[in-house]
Amino acid sequence: MPFTDLPPAVLREYRPELEEPVDFDAFWQRTLAEQPPARIVGLEPADTVVTELAVDDLVVSGYAGDPVRAWVTRPRSGGPHPVVVEFIGYNGGRGLPGENLRWAAAGFLHVLMDTRGQGGGWGSGGATGDPHGTTSGSSAGWMTRGVLDPHEYYYRRVFTDAVRLIEVAGSLPDADGDRIAVTGNSQGGGISLAAAALAPHVRAVLPDVPFLCCFRRAVELSPTSPYDEIARYLSVHRDHVEPVFRTLGYFDGVSFARRVRVPALVSVGLMDDIVLPSTVYAAYNHLASVDRELAEYPFNGHEGGAGHHFVRQVRWLRSRLR
Repeated sequence: MPFTDLPPAVLREYRPELEEPVDFDAFWQRTLAEQPPARIVGLEPADTVVTELAVDDLVVSGYAGDPVRAWVTRPRSGGPHPVVVEFIGYNGGRGLPGENLRWAAAGFLHVLMDTRGQGGGWGSGGATGDPHGTTSGSSAGWMTRGVLDPHEYYYRRVFTDAVRLIEVAGSLPDADGDRIAVTGNSQGGGISLAAAALAPHVRAVLPDVPFLCCFRRAVELSPTSPYDEIARYLSVHRDHVEPVFRTLGYFDGVSFARRVRVPALVSVGLMDDIVLPSTVYAAYNHLASVDRELAEYPFNGHEGGAGHHFVRQVRWLRSRLR
């Protein structure tokens, strides 16, 4: 597979100035202020074959108080532990209890959020519904649900869920609430950028090949799903181009990156045809973080650094959350 985007030397300097809604901050302040307070709805041991780590089934109140599920996996001794809240890639779910053990095995309390409405595309499924409809039609998938109105847009609910989960994560058994990091791959990376900008409890962010950044460029140039959901929608609704991109402006990872000041470790694959490298660089180069690193994998696609990158993440995060 060839390089999918601009030459590497150009990418490293790529810093487009996006048109950001003038009320971006006010929109998110209102969104979070309008929601019920975060609370733990349920927390009980999960039914799992794992014995050497503790696995709990967590339910928290998310957007509009909706129940959002997560797995909490932690070492059985030695707490309190630094917390890693992880968000999942597009159309994946939290899977089975004990299926994702890496962070807990490395000594962290790991919270894996189920993405509302998703979980049917890969992995072992999800368990969180999305009870909210929209007043406009959409293309298949989640990228265009409510896309004509930022108040109805699907990711407004998802980003709010993420913030509410972070707000309760520090109060979980054996959690160190002063050491919370957020991470995720692809869609999860985009959610982690939003969460790091919106939740004051976050101390570090690790977006892995982050999706949901630099929307207009991504929609115009990406050859594959999921960005083509938006292009397909606009090929039918030819008069909705500007309203759609106005809505997406409230959810662009580049705008959230401008507001992220905590340490950040970002990854990118230069042969990625799902998340174009330029969209990752656009977000990375706009980060307000003084302490930031980019892990560049020249001959990898959307898998990025995979296990090699996880090793780098753990070592990097341990040094930031001592």
